[in-house]
Amino acid sequence: MNRSIIKELLKSNEFDTTVLVKGWVRTKRGNNNVAFVAVNDGSTIHNIQVVIDVPSFDPELLRKITTGASVGVQGKLMESKGQGQTVEIIAEKVELYGEADPEVYPLQKKGHSFEFLREIAHLRVRTNTFGAVYRIRHAMAFAIHKYFNDLGFYYVHTPIITASDAEGAGEMFRVSTLDPENLPLTEDKKVDYSKDFFGKATNLTVSGQLEGELAALALGGIYTFGPTFRAENSNTPRHLAEFWMIEPEMAFYDITDNMNLAEDFLKYLINYALDNCADDLAFLNSMVDKELLERLKFVVNNSFIRMSYEGAIDILKSSGQKFEFPVSWGLDLQAEHERYLVEKHFKCPVILTDYPREIKAFYMKQNEDNKTVRAMDVLFPRIGEIIGGSQREEDYDKLLNRIREMGMPEKEMDWYLDTRRFGTVVHSGFGLGFERLLLFVTGMANIRDVIPFPRTPRNAEF
Repeated sequence: MNRSIIKELLKSNEFDTTVLVKGWVRTKRGNNNVAFVAVNDGSTIHNIQVVIDVPSFDPELLRKITTGASVGVQGKLMESKGQGQTVEIIAEKVELYGEADPEVYPLQKKGHSFEFLREIAHLRVRTNTFGAVYRIRHAMAFAIHKYFNDLGFYYVHTPIITASDAEGAGEMFRVSTLDPENLPLTEDKKVDYSKDFFGKATNLTVSGQLEGELAALALGGIYTFGPTFRAENSNTPRHLAEFWMIEPEMAFYDITDNMNLAEDFLKYLINYALDNCADDLAFLNSMVDKELLERLKFVVNNSFIRMSYEGAIDILKSSGQKFEFPVSWGLDLQAEHERYLVEKHFKCPVILTDYPREIKAFYMKQNEDNKTVRAMDVLFPRIGEIIGGSQREEDYDKLLNRIREMGMPEKEMDWYLDTRRFGTVVHSGFGLGFERLLLFVTGMANIRDVIPFPRTPRNAEF
């Protein structure tokens, strides 16, 4: 017979019907007469209880049904008389698919630290917490595509291997097929990348933005959603070397349109989680972060504060707060500054605009004051910056001058400059770090715990 999904069975009232479930044993308890086995198939945070009449089954089979073992159970779906579940299965047939020796299986019925679970990341998804996190991760990925599709945006796949550095930061992972033991050299003793696979130095992408702009200036509204890479030696709970980014780019959008879209997008995603991940969020609210649901609802029910970088600097300087990093006009804001503004001063999400141009990327629209650019950062509680974006500089001469000021290779940016030579328009975009979003939605404290296999300095396991 066909397998039933536990998530659906738990909502069923078709009692006294024969069903088949397959999954993994979470717990087993009982006595010589009856055993109660909790089975989970990954479809929900909740287990289904299987009631086994012990004398009717092979004792050796029952002995092997331990935490972590995989089983198939056929039996009658009945209304449960016990507390904590509405239905249960009275087992008629039990099949053991795979054993899990309790002497060595690391996920026994006890509390495990997140640090320990990172060491066994290939198994941690079997825990309640990580099952919930990864189901929410799926829901958020689906919601992102649904949001932009419903708005009429087009999903564009930008290259993972690239010769450009969108941020101008230089912190990139090199991609090469050259033999590191026998590198070809030029006459001035530099690596000769003309002998490499692509005939030039290439890297893993830090952003799909520049290529996304090309598509937006033909299709109107586009978005990218893919992996990005930063070779930053940052061992913090907020940084990964490999993470996923959502980057919409919109023709004919100015900075205000950009801010409106960012706010609407974030509220849509959080509402989607509240509507579609209720059981998992309730579990995380109970076990991980007691204020999670309250914080999620607060964000969707309140407008974001919008103010200039200069105004934020004034607030921080007059706050009387002692910060680890200095506060001064012209310096980039640190997470502690961003969180102060959101959590203590305004007590709601904040969008900051008009940053000093010297601390922002070359492609941002320059303001009339020649000191600031039309950048925007969305700041969230606990996270700090969750979105970074800007109106893009559409003026060819201003963009070219900025490229030259920053010493960027002008010839290699020719393809990008063409978008300003031919039919240029006002346009804007932003980037949302997927894992930063998930930190907020799940209440998890460490970004390593919202991606299945984290890549961080000195860690590329699994």
